[in-house]
Amino acid sequence: MRLPRAFSIVSFTILLVAGGSSAALCQQSAETTAHAMSATPDVAVGPQYDTTHVYIAPKNFDRFVSSVSATFGGTTSKKVVTHVTPTPSSTFSQLILTPVGTISAFGFTTSIPYPFGAERTGYLVTDMRTAVRAARQTGADILVTPFDDPIGQDTVIQWPGGVNMQLYTHVTPPSYKSLETVPENRVYVSADRARSFVQSFLAFSHGKVLSQDDNAPGVEIGRPKDTYQRIRIDSTFAKLTVLVTDGHLPYPYGQEVTGYEVANLTDTLTKAKGAGVTILVAPYHADQREASIVQFPGGYIAEIHSLVKK
Repeated sequence: MRLPRAFSIVSFTILLVAGGSSAALCQQSAETTAHAMSATPDVAVGPQYDTTHVYIAPKNFDRFVSSVSATFGGTTSKKVVTHVTPTPSSTFSQLILTPVGTISAFGFTTSIPYPFGAERTGYLVTDMRTAVRAARQTGADILVTPFDDPIGQDTVIQWPGGVNMQLYTHVTPPSYKSLETVPENRVYVSADRARSFVQSFLAFSHGKVLSQDDNAPGVEIGRPKDTYQRIRIDSTFAKLTVLVTDGHLPYPYGQEVTGYEVANLTDTLTKAKGAGVTILVAPYHADQREASIVQFPGGYIAEIHSLVKK
């Protein structure tokens, strides 16, 4: 089933738990989520500051950055050597600012301290202390308490279902161009934790559910004979797609953490192949999209799609 675009968080929560829970439990769950949202401030800044974190071996770093730029266009920041963890480490660091999403590329020349490398994305927030308090109130664990980096502050949090994200602030607020299309964070979670993750993330992000499909086509997860549950969410942070699966995923599904929307998939894939990008999943059609999964030099796997008109 699908939900209307403007469907409320309360109604969504009831739908999500219906079919195996009592009406009282549905109501309690909805009220809890709605209260958490109203009780926490909105700390999001904008989707152009949603940076996918990509860890690349130093020997592949420059080739990776060049291949992303050749595929999507845009600009890059200056490549620097810096430390981005609270304990001693050293890494190459460079921002890739494309019209379809921002990437923070890291090429560690030392061992990577735990738990860095497992966080999928960084969200710019208006105030670190407020954001950490809101994350705790809405169900996140603080894996790495806030620490200073060369240009601001960072923390690493974990949502129910084991989804790690970074929150960050800059001493001097950054100013990036608005995106042409907003990327989607692609989160794979189990059926056991999907409700908890969605409720927590919606309350923190002040987002809304765009759609819920309990029988989404399995071709989207490499299982064309099956169906699965897909939930699409939008917020000021960026888009987020929740893929609820049993974990029986053929490679490379589940490896892609970000989906990029482009105007023409065929044209983009032609540019990608010319830049040394490997097509892991040939283009397919589903949910009014033409989509493919690719691997950039250095190992970064991403979904790329374009919208198909009815």
